Amino acid sequence: MPVLKETDFAGEVVWLGHAPAGGSMQSQPVDRLSLGFSGVAGERHEGTQRASCVRVRNLYPEGTEIRNVRQLSILCDEELQGTATEMGLQRLDPGLVGASIVLRGIPDFTHIPPGSRLQGPSGLTVTIDMENRPCVMPGREIEGENPGFGASYKPAAKNRRGVTAWIECPGGLAVGERMRLFVPDQRAWSP
Repeated sequence: MPVLKETDFAGEVVWLGHAPAGGSMQSQPVDRLSLGFSGVAGERHEGTQRASCVRVRNLYPEGTEIRNVRQLSILCDEELQGTATEMGLQRLDPGLVGASIVLRGIPDFTHIPPGSRLQGPSGLTVTIDMENRPCVMPGREIEGENPGFGASYKPAAKNRRGVTAWIECPGGLAVGERMRLFVPDQRAWSP
């Protein structure tokens, strides 16, 4: 495991959401989240394991139990606004795309290296899995609130959909707090 080095970047938490289990992918805004090793209690993506999905079918048959590295969906406010603008919307509600955390102030957020960490003031630390590629599911939610705009979500969100992440060290997080970015101290892969 490479050493993690602190960067000069910290993102301000501008939005937090809770996507209840058993419902749609929409998340409801909250002022504070309590995050344990399983993620957020009662959430759609809670758990230390999950059934594999189409995104990893080249590795496992669908439904295989694997580590849950998508407990959270973290987006960047600036990238979310860029998506909205490209779609022709004034604003895109983070709840419609199932956001858990929206940060402001970390450039090119969707492409921070896998394995990077975001750490909040309580000690809460999340590990970035990788880019959360856009799919059609948020488009359906957007279409319900903004008829005629849902289909434009997937292409507009390309390269700015944010990342999936999992809890490495539990803790709380509130709107207005800052999360410091740590990245792996290793060169880029160059086969």
